[in-house]
Amino acid sequence: MTGMQPEFLRQPRLSTTAYACAAAMGLALGAAVLPAMATGTAAEQSSDPAVTTEPAPSTEHFAVHGQATYVEQETNAFTSPYRGANSLSPSKGAETVDVTLNLGVRAWSGAEFWVTPEIDQGFGLDNTLGVAGFPSAEAYKVGKAEPYLRLPRAFLRQTLNLDEPTEAVASDQLQLAGLRSANRWVFTIGKYAVTDIFDTNQYAHDAKNDFLNWTAVDTGTFDYAADSWGYTVGASAEWYQGVWTLRGGLFMMSTIPNSEHLDPGFHEFQMISELEHRHELFAQPGRILVTLYDSRARMGTYADALSFAAEHGGTPDTANVRAFRSRLGASMSVEQQVNASLGLFGRLGKAAGDVETYEFTDVDRSVAAGLSLKGSTWRRSEDTIGLVGIVNGISADFERYLQAGGLGPLIGDGQLPHPGAEQIIETYYRASLRSWAQVTLDYQWVKNPAYNTDRGPASIFAVRVHAQF
Repeated sequence: MTGMQPEFLRQPRLSTTAYACAAAMGLALGAAVLPAMATGTAAEQSSDPAVTTEPAPSTEHFAVHGQATYVEQETNAFTSPYRGANSLSPSKGAETVDVTLNLGVRAWSGAEFWVTPEIDQGFGLDNTLGVAGFPSAEAYKVGKAEPYLRLPRAFLRQTLNLDEPTEAVASDQLQLAGLRSANRWVFTIGKYAVTDIFDTNQYAHDAKNDFLNWTAVDTGTFDYAADSWGYTVGASAEWYQGVWTLRGGLFMMSTIPNSEHLDPGFHEFQMISELEHRHELFAQPGRILVTLYDSRARMGTYADALSFAAEHGGTPDTANVRAFRSRLGASMSVEQQVNASLGLFGRLGKAAGDVETYEFTDVDRSVAAGLSLKGSTWRRSEDTIGLVGIVNGISADFERYLQAGGLGPLIGDGQLPHPGAEQIIETYYRASLRSWAQVTLDYQWVKNPAYNTDRGPASIFAVRVHAQF
């Protein structure tokens, strides 16, 4: 969301702890009762987390899974000599909670249909504003003080095996247990997140279980098609052949940037392609992804917005100069297992910096690198420590636009006299309480929030409670 927020959205920190605890208790009951309704166990993460080396499970015909996640974040009293409409506030807090039911059924051979009704409540820090690498991917660009119901996913997945099925697939939150072949086609159509299919990374991609920062769980420059909650309607195809996978997709974009509403006629759309290579390095699995996207929509350029403001007066706004055009972007993701406990990962991305960001966040170039370490060394094999460093940047045109008072989807301090790269370090410790419940302590250090060297650095502390069955 851009610009000033309505007063009813500018709420103080919410007291949703009781709500989250009740949800977790409900999930605990589900964890005790519902496993008898489905077969298969969760696989250890590998370069393909859905594959397990355990004995082949029987074919699962339906499944009921669920999760609840509660996140509370607080900022410290960082330096803030001035602020604008989209600035991060010192000494503030925010809470979010979501509860999801994942319902899957095998429609016919190789076909799975999933629906995921969800209840959300809460706000990101400053209504999800103030940092390009926003500190919580559990927060959306919209928020409400009261719980509300959504349907983020309703999709059909069809798998066509090209060889004899030999890979055992474990039952998971959005996966029915069964068998599949290594060489196969996978088609997905309906409503889901682009990042369910593209730009995945086993060490940094799940804000409910690993890192929280937006530009840690996804490449910061990946301006993927989505509504304000991060979901879209479209179709994708995946071709698995040996150690290679080729993916492609076509998805609806919002009617206007960062809108709650998608363009139902595909007049504004996004095309995505991705090439994956799986390998072994010193007998340890790893993979490399290269992702390309092309957004076709009514978008403005920062230069045109500045020229319009100079001619007509007022603050520059890309909404005044939007025309149908293209925005391109490319990224690379790498993950490499070092041993059974330690994994390394990295991401690198670049997007066209002359055209406004449409759906995701205000990043034109980004690099991230980190590690994930399981607690086997200290006899806590289900615990995990994560560490990542991120550097985000924007174009010179975007800097001039922000200096003149323009606003991006997430950032805008009203001025930007001394721009600099946004630098982020995030670390977390996730402690397993039960097989179905974890608590995470998270810390993020943000230098030059919103590319402004006059503000910060900001320290952001978080606690996350997650349960699933």
